[in-house]
Amino acid sequence: MGPLTGMKVVDLTHVMAGPTCTLMLADMGADVIKIEKVPLGDDTRQNAPNIGNETAAYLMMNRSKRGIALDLKQPGAAKVLHRLLQDADVVVENFGPGVMERLGFGYDDLRETHPALIYCSLSGFGRTGPYKDRRGFDLVAQAMTGIMSFTGEGPGRPPVKCGAPLSDITAGILAAMGVLAAYTHRLKTGEGQRVETSLYEAALVQTYWQSAIAMATGVAPVAMGSGHPLNAPYQAFEASDGWIVVGGANQKNWQRIADALGASELVEDPRFATAGLRVQHQKELEAELTPRFRRQTSAHWLAALEQQGVPCGPVRDMLQALSDPHTIARDMVVETPHATLGTVQTLGVPVKFSRTPAKVAHGAPVYGQHSRDVLGEYGFSSDEIATLEREGAVVSAVIN
Repeated sequence: MGPLTGMKVVDLTHVMAGPTCTLMLADMGADVIKIEKVPLGDDTRQNAPNIGNETAAYLMMNRSKRGIALDLKQPGAAKVLHRLLQDADVVVENFGPGVMERLGFGYDDLRETHPALIYCSLSGFGRTGPYKDRRGFDLVAQAMTGIMSFTGEGPGRPPVKCGAPLSDITAGILAAMGVLAAYTHRLKTGEGQRVETSLYEAALVQTYWQSAIAMATGVAPVAMGSGHPLNAPYQAFEASDGWIVVGGANQKNWQRIADALGASELVEDPRFATAGLRVQHQKELEAELTPRFRRQTSAHWLAALEQQGVPCGPVRDMLQALSDPHTIARDMVVETPHATLGTVQTLGVPVKFSRTPAKVAHGAPVYGQHSRDVLGEYGFSSDEIATLEREGAVVSAVIN
């Protein structure tokens, strides 16, 4: 029984940002009913690679949810959605600008009849401002918020996008946080409200350090490889057999790194006396440390650094990270049942609760898997469901 058990969420989201929000809510116990478009469903159903007949991307983003398929342009589907919203606590959508309003399900359309509803919207740029009518993607958000200007190997190199879709995932987490804050307000007052965030804002909040530097100096930070704009040495170094990262985030850790390397004389070097000087002379510091790290293996240096109490770790690929004993011990790779695939692996729940444990309840739904079940729960008769299916307003899965 997760902490959100009893919360009902109507999920009108697709791809990643919105589904991240509803994934968080579902894993914490909310009953999330995911509504997919007709005829192809969520766009991630088209993204390879596949596991059986389902795509890995869709499976990852939609576990713990129930799924129905509606063509909201059909009157019958609109009737279904209105009925689902009657007792919903939350609706989450990430359609393009104006789409929900054209369908008759904008916030202003619903707040009079559903005053307690929490209406959460995610978009590329938000509801206000000169870019409000633009559509957005993670790539665009990373470019326009400066992230691509300070990501990469160094100045003068091509702009680089962070490999993980930062703005999509962050927007989903921010939206979930906003929903929970609005839900807390509603528990106190009975009032619902609109909650919104955007990929643009989600990307901007990833720039706290770089924004602080730019605001303070009037100079735009540039790419530093794996380095840090405020601390050094705080980066990746190559050992004789691979790469490790070393976190010299304060004076004490810098001294410990020098001791682990047998290079205590560097602590006395005036170029490296303070954090500010080490950042100023970062290339020179890197030139001093790199050949030293290359003399021994990753295991040697990690053991030496850990003995000194220095934060450090190996640079791993995804398969290595997913199979790490700590990943397993923290239940961050779990197996979950799926209607047609048997058992599938997915990432676990990142927030742990001592009294109301959250969990991945089940795998992502097959397209239209729960259409008949959900409609039946909301008072539609078998004949009415059959009529909606014939009209194309509803698609129901046939699972053998």
